[in-house]
Amino acid sequence: MSRTRDEVIDERFDFRPVKPEEAEAVAEIEQICFPPNEACTPERIKARIGVASDLFLVAIDCENDGKIAGFLNGIATDEYAFRDEFFTDAGLHKDYGKNVMILGLDVLPEYRKQGLGRELVYNYCRREQARGRERLVLTRLQNKVKMYTKFGFIDRGEANSTWGGEK
Repeated sequence: MSRTRDEVIDERFDFRPVKPEEAEAVAEIEQICFPPNEACTPERIKARIGVASDLFLVAIDCENDGKIAGFLNGIATDEYAFRDEFFTDAGLHKDYGKNVMILGLDVLPEYRKQGLGRELVYNYCRREQARGRERLVLTRLQNKVKMYTKFGFIDRGEANSTWGGEK
């Protein structure tokens, strides 16, 4: 009997919160996955991990010496609208905020188009819903709308965001 893609991913990857000692590796992945104008600086990634490590979800490749294959991260808030300051100010994080502003989905190139990004989003959403979060909000480029709608997000139109010079 053949296994489904989801079964293969579940067997190969472990999904868990980031560990503080993984901050450098996560920061390096961010630099690989985003263009320089959009990538979060290593200092800001480390600041986010310092205040909201539980809002990072890493995918660990169990078949490749525990390599981090990708991650999703955000900060919690009671605000409903996304604003660019969430990218730059980890101090805006509120531990028990009812909403999560998703700040990035990073999957290393060699792991793309295998369903890993979808699994990261699915596991993250399920985990945060279980924690009582009411809403997960993200910004995305126009060419990513279809992908995020497949993940179950609702396109609410253009955000008032110009992160990294991108609308």
